[in-house]
Amino acid sequence: MKTALCYGDSNTWGHRPEDGSRYHRDQRWPGILQDKLGPEWFVIEEGLCGRTTLFDDPLMEERNGKRYLMPCLETHAPLDLAVLMLGTNDLKMQFNLPAEAVAQGCEILGNMILSSGCGIAGGAPKLLLLAPPPIIETGCFAASYTGGAAKSLHFANLFRDVADRLACSFFDVATVASSSLVDGIHLDQDGHRALGRALAETISRLGLN
Repeated sequence: MKTALCYGDSNTWGHRPEDGSRYHRDQRWPGILQDKLGPEWFVIEEGLCGRTTLFDDPLMEERNGKRYLMPCLETHAPLDLAVLMLGTNDLKMQFNLPAEAVAQGCEILGNMILSSGCGIAGGAPKLLLLAPPPIIETGCFAASYTGGAAKSLHFANLFRDVADRLACSFFDVATVASSSLVDGIHLDQDGHRALGRALAETISRLGLN
């Protein structure tokens, strides 16, 4: 059996845009990914609302993705694949970061994964880096993400460059899903479904089966 770790934020956790509740396991993209990959794979969800790449949020404790990454990898080792989707929360106004810094944060995490020794036989897991879809400054999160929408438009190109430097696989989420018009940040149910299916196809081409 192959093992994939999905390391992300509220869009991996399954935050429902309409009311902040959580989509059911079979509605969240990691659950859909599990269904599509089949019994030959075990898909692990590691989504945390508010998680950043490597920045401490003064308003939300324990959301620094770098701090938990190594314990997480070691907990679930050996891993065949790590799927990394972070960056949206780095756009919060209190961080005041350019898009390039967000991409750099993902590159640091990617390097950690690829040098972790948490793959098969002490090697590295394969890495699939996801570029989160652009956000929309609307709804209840608009004030927290002022200026973030324009920055997020650069994610696809910047994250693709990171993947090239890391020599890892890349997927642009915006090619199949968009942030909800309700809150501007989270995927709706159709987005989760589309992403899970698209990633299953992408992973099937990685030569891991």
